[in-house]
Amino acid sequence: GPLVVLDNVKFAQYAEIVNFTLPNGTSRSGQVLEVVGSKAIVQVFEGTSGIDAKQTTCEFTGDILRTPVSEDMLGRVFNGSAKPIDSGPPVMAEDFLDINGQPINPHGRIYPEEMIQTGISPIDVMNSIARGQKIPIFSAAGLPHNEIAAQICRQAGLVKKSKDVMDYHEDNFAIVFAAMGVNMETARFFKADFEENGSMENVCLFLNLANDPTIERIITPRLALTTAEFLAYQCEKHVLVILTDMSSYAEALREVSAAREEVPGRRGFPGYMYTDLATIYERAGRVEGRNGSITQIPILTMPNDDITHPIPDLTGFITEGQIYVDRQLHNRQIYPPINVLPSLSRLMKSAIGEGMTRKDHGDVSNQLYACYAIGKDVQAMKAVVGEEALSADDLLYLEFLQKFEKQFIAQGAYENRSIFESLDIGWQLLRIFPKQLLKRIPESILAEYYPREAKAPAPQPAATAL
Repeated sequence: GPLVVLDNVKFAQYAEIVNFTLPNGTSRSGQVLEVVGSKAIVQVFEGTSGIDAKQTTCEFTGDILRTPVSEDMLGRVFNGSAKPIDSGPPVMAEDFLDINGQPINPHGRIYPEEMIQTGISPIDVMNSIARGQKIPIFSAAGLPHNEIAAQICRQAGLVKKSKDVMDYHEDNFAIVFAAMGVNMETARFFKADFEENGSMENVCLFLNLANDPTIERIITPRLALTTAEFLAYQCEKHVLVILTDMSSYAEALREVSAAREEVPGRRGFPGYMYTDLATIYERAGRVEGRNGSITQIPILTMPNDDITHPIPDLTGFITEGQIYVDRQLHNRQIYPPINVLPSLSRLMKSAIGEGMTRKDHGDVSNQLYACYAIGKDVQAMKAVVGEEALSADDLLYLEFLQKFEKQFIAQGAYENRSIFESLDIGWQLLRIFPKQLLKRIPESILAEYYPREAKAPAPQPAATAL
């Protein structure tokens, strides 16, 4: 496996970095996992193939794993160990930071309250994301989660009350993208997408591909988050961190755990996987006294589309909601195939409403949820009793269900809807029902927004960059 056992070791420390020099002159690095008497167990990041037990020399550095960080890392591409792979010069480090980060005092955190407008209706209206939130995309093999993440990167901006045009990527916006165990096609897709929309100079890419060492996947997200923390808290940038694919990360964790012969937990994953995932996901948010923020969007592919699998299960406990990408919607050619019923944003309530988006936002979201859920029930009933047995109200819910999926959920990959356009589409669909069926919207809101010839709306705020 990826482990090496060293004997006759004196004063080795836990998590210390060890440098190996192979007989052919190449060097590798590893980290001490365990010290028993004079023996040390070291996990080698680049893998152990080719290491000769007799002729390889090793040196204990006496330090933990630190990564060089600098604002110059934006616009660059690194491998999973933070070495440049874009033929550019090495990065001149402004600082060397511990890749495990510093714990943030919970009292020093600021509650996320500014909504990020993604331009995607089911996210903006029904699962609004706040700046500083951690919200994963639950997807499965073969679904367009990469396209959705790329669209969020392209379009993410704050909802601001100003007359300016939408200026997406201003100076203090950055994206840190970490790929773990992805194929070349996915890496190329994201790189090309960032280059095409001109945001590459604000992006820092960490790529651990499927043919790179598995063990390296364990440090890749930590390197990415350390860079993001430097950009957010030292350079005061608003950073969007995309981590894909967290399932590959968890499998690498299982591999190391199996090599160490630890007692396995559910489905062979280690018992400490919850704690380990939390050390990654909790590195998001805002801190008092600093203008920057870290918003995390981890992507994970659920094995066999199973949301009860340990990886999505534990991720859902730690993060503040999830965006659920659905295979049935995808099979019906609906893009983005976001199923709003299992999706959730726990911080939505504090990021929407009057002064932030529009006063009808929360009520419209609740009513759309209620109508869609009833529509799904009616659809199931229709399969049993047939359309003739349905009441007039049931037929309205069926009509709503079809139009909701075709007009509200479905949109183009480059279509950027403002939150106000999305809310107006929501009202358009709710007008299918008579007023008395819209029980979740107060009378005052209905009187203002329900009539088709709505009063001239107040000047709408435009979105500025995240």
